[in-house]
Amino acid sequence: MSNPVNTDAVRSHVTTQRERIFSDLSALVAFNSVHAQPGLEDQTEGAAEWVRHALTEAGLEVEAIETVDGSTALIGRREAAEGMPTVLLYSHYDVVPAGNPAEWISDPFTLTERDGRWYGRGAADCKGNLVMHLAALRAVEAAGGTGLGLTVVIEGSEERGGEGLDALLAERPELFAADAILIADTGNAAVGTPTLTTTLRGGAQLTVTVDTLRNPVHSGMFGGAAPDAVAALVRALDSLRDEHGRTVIDGVDTTTRWDGEPYDAETFRADAGVLDGVRLMGDTDDAPADFVWARPSVTVTGFTSTPVDEAVNAVPATASARLNLRVAPGMDAADTAEKLASHLRNHVPWGARVDVGIADVNDPFRTDLSGPALAHLRGCLAAAYGAEDTATVGSGGSIPLTLALQNAYPDAEIALFGVEEPQSTIHSPNESVDPTEIENIAVAEAMFLLGYRG
Repeated sequence: MSNPVNTDAVRSHVTTQRERIFSDLSALVAFNSVHAQPGLEDQTEGAAEWVRHALTEAGLEVEAIETVDGSTALIGRREAAEGMPTVLLYSHYDVVPAGNPAEWISDPFTLTERDGRWYGRGAADCKGNLVMHLAALRAVEAAGGTGLGLTVVIEGSEERGGEGLDALLAERPELFAADAILIADTGNAAVGTPTLTTTLRGGAQLTVTVDTLRNPVHSGMFGGAAPDAVAALVRALDSLRDEHGRTVIDGVDTTTRWDGEPYDAETFRADAGVLDGVRLMGDTDDAPADFVWARPSVTVTGFTSTPVDEAVNAVPATASARLNLRVAPGMDAADTAEKLASHLRNHVPWGARVDVGIADVNDPFRTDLSGPALAHLRGCLAAAYGAEDTATVGSGGSIPLTLALQNAYPDAEIALFGVEEPQSTIHSPNESVDPTEIENIAVAEAMFLLGYRG
């Protein structure tokens, strides 16, 4: 159930905040707030303090909680008026490492405007979403406020697994009680296309190590007959794809089709930065959305043997790879990880010894769009963008907190949206955000808060 809201009035207030939004985001981006990175403790503490002050300034009663993983979670609260529902807003202030500064056109910790976009580490993921929440709350107050109960949860270790907030949810679930939960940590299918994310893939990390010899041996004396550990591991990894590049895991269905909004091949190529002449995985019967939203995938994210600059003429005795497994909604992450481990053991050739370790298992997530809160939010997003409807897409990424919240509060409606879009290139050099996305999403969120009645 919702009340009508004057979109133009809300937009007028949000657009007048452009300088304030830039200032807020500049202050946050300046913190190199990578969780659990030695030497950066002052940066994460500074970012947490900035958030605490910002939430207090927004009129919330704020509790700063040190969690079990050493991060600080900030929880701002405002009690609901009698008979009114409670809404939880989520984001995070931690970021992934900026990486090699030489790959950035401008300093990753100085928010820089270039060609109409704002560049900096965390500009989109997820500090841009955090300042979006603040802009929306200011617009709500300017419109006269609302009797909604409000909980704002900002965590500090999401990019490193979010163990701290997960433990806090288990220990103090009452802090997260809400009728509607708005998680601003995804984004639109494209700039200007209002979008809700309906599914998230789960997954796991696997480390596979192959050993064939007690020690490396001279390739001139023994090469050709001595089993090469790198070649053995490469052959096992190659068994995870068919001739068209589709993922193959023994005992796992890897042929599911996506039945929502399409992700056309040319757009995917541009978004992913696929080089000219390089083909996408699959054949003409497959679509990018099938691969990234509906099917499991396995990515080799690390490989270890002898570094090229240390190479000697020797047959390698050992080789290791780190694999990132992603599983789609409807799949059991732990079971799929075990089947992947079994597949690897069965496909390592020549009787080579193989060890597979599994870690960081998390299940996939699916939200229900049929409830009143999400129906209202879809309408607010469409109105904020002047669109006829709000698109619905899946996401190949994982946000373990979503499933934990769904399990803790099964009656709460959970929405995934935000200021990110493909041009943001989150987690990469030159991450950026389109400021109009911050404004439009803030307009939509403010309209939701002003109109939602449960």
